Amino acid sequence: MPDESGPLAFFKAQHQAFTETLAARRGREDLIDGLLEQAFSSFEGNVEIQSEGLPPLACHKGCSTCCTLRVTATAPEILLIARYVRWASDALKRAEVDLEQRLADADRVTRGLSEEQRVALRRRCPFIANGVCVIYPVRPLACRGHASYDKRACVEAAAGRAGDIPFSAPHMTVRSLVQHAMQSALRDAGYAFGAYELNQAVSMALADGKLQERWTAGDDVFADALATEISLDEMASTFEAIKAHP
Repeated sequence: MPDESGPLAFFKAQHQAFTETLAARRGREDLIDGLLEQAFSSFEGNVEIQSEGLPPLACHKGCSTCCTLRVTATAPEILLIARYVRWASDALKRAEVDLEQRLADADRVTRGLSEEQRVALRRRCPFIANGVCVIYPVRPLACRGHASYDKRACVEAAAGRAGDIPFSAPHMTVRSLVQHAMQSALRDAGYAFGAYELNQAVSMALADGKLQERWTAGDDVFADALATEISLDEMASTFEAIKAHP
């Protein structure tokens, strides 16, 4: 008898919901907005449920200890972030934060580096300014799903001293299921569904305002920034296996 409440069932339900959203909004300007509103809302709501009875998180506004890690994001997330950066550009510059230049500088240093190389570099995310994430409202699922119960452990790890960080399992699990369900639905609908290195991909989106139009036409516009630890073929095979599971 199929499990109607476990991770596989949750993935399938999310996949179906994303499929319906993509079908309903195909060709509309608000396709990306609707898709990510759904993804972020589903993540937050389900994390809250799964975290009941667990200790409070150590994460708080102004804490950017983990923001030296490499971040990957899907094309819709990248396009939304680029739009937000353009919208906020004047206000940020008045606060003496040239976000586009910071991003370009970070991309020049971090492009092509592996996860391990990025950690060793210990370079702060370019979206952190004055200790605050300036794209927080549109931060990707990768950031939303990275949460810790112990700030001291995070500080020790960021300083290069070995130690286990007590990450929130609900955040990590729900993030993975929601993101992968969205990627699976994107693939089925004919959109590029990979995960891309954030600095490089957002830089690409800011440099070419036509990328959203091309992506919605089916082009893999961020292919040069694709994270390759898991191939697209392997991801597709996994998605098919999950959907076929009774």
